[in-house]
Amino acid sequence: MTPAESAAKFRARLRNQAPAALALLPAAIVVAVVYVGSMLMTARLSFSSSHMLPTFDWAGGEQYSRLFDTERFVESTQHIALFGVLFIVASLTLGFLLAVFIDQKVRFEALFRTIFLYPFSMSFIVTGLVWQWMLHPELGIEKTVRAWGFAHFTFRWIVDENLVVYTLVIAAVWQASGLVMAILLAGLRGVDAELWKATKIDAIPTWRVYWSVILPTLGPMLTTAAVLLAVSVAKLFDLVVAMTRGGPGISSEVPAKFIMDNFFGRSNVALGSAAATMLLVTVVAVVGPWVYFEHFRRKGVRA
Repeated sequence: MTPAESAAKFRARLRNQAPAALALLPAAIVVAVVYVGSMLMTARLSFSSSHMLPTFDWAGGEQYSRLFDTERFVESTQHIALFGVLFIVASLTLGFLLAVFIDQKVRFEALFRTIFLYPFSMSFIVTGLVWQWMLHPELGIEKTVRAWGFAHFTFRWIVDENLVVYTLVIAAVWQASGLVMAILLAGLRGVDAELWKATKIDAIPTWRVYWSVILPTLGPMLTTAAVLLAVSVAKLFDLVVAMTRGGPGISSEVPAKFIMDNFFGRSNVALGSAAATMLLVTVVAVVGPWVYFEHFRRKGVRA
């Protein structure tokens, strides 16, 4: 291709893409000013000594030193780590099993899909209130079972400091597993029927087919689902507020609640900004590699 032809091709591409670029320009400006600007300002405030109102003095890493010396924040990171591992593993496992179940072309498939996906349409506040009622010792499961004649039955995880995080996992998995099911079901429906015929001819056990063939095929879907779940873990706030308010004590405290309390309850803008910046770094560390590999994989496929 000659230089003149390359230039003509570039001008033609520019003319074709210009209307779309102009249409997206307002959204790009909003993202740059509101989102990126807010993140940069939060990071800047984390190096200040702001209290009730933002100030732009320079306090170095004082707030980060205070942050990691604060028992409430350290425990909140431990809680979110435990919650995140259990939540992601359980949601992927349950979502995959539900997808396999639906993929068997069961009767009333549409009804089952709706039932399994319905919890995801609810907000975490609603989910938290429903499960808070169900797990409350005086209202929900415990009271119901005792009314059936089991007078010594107890189920008080939500008021037990050592078990309360697991109640958050139960509620979150109940809501998110339907989304995982929908993502993986789309992948299962894309598996070639000839593959199943071949495995049956070779008498390969079904579980082995799923483990050795289907799951590797669903790798991109599993990665996408895991990233979505990980982002949900990082911003976990409303479920905790609705179910436990961070209690008993601080036994279910999470970073997002710590941030909001410092911003709006304790008038400690600098410390809240430091915690928010650390949360942002965590999210970037999780999502960044996925975006990087996705971009270069697609670029390699196009090449």
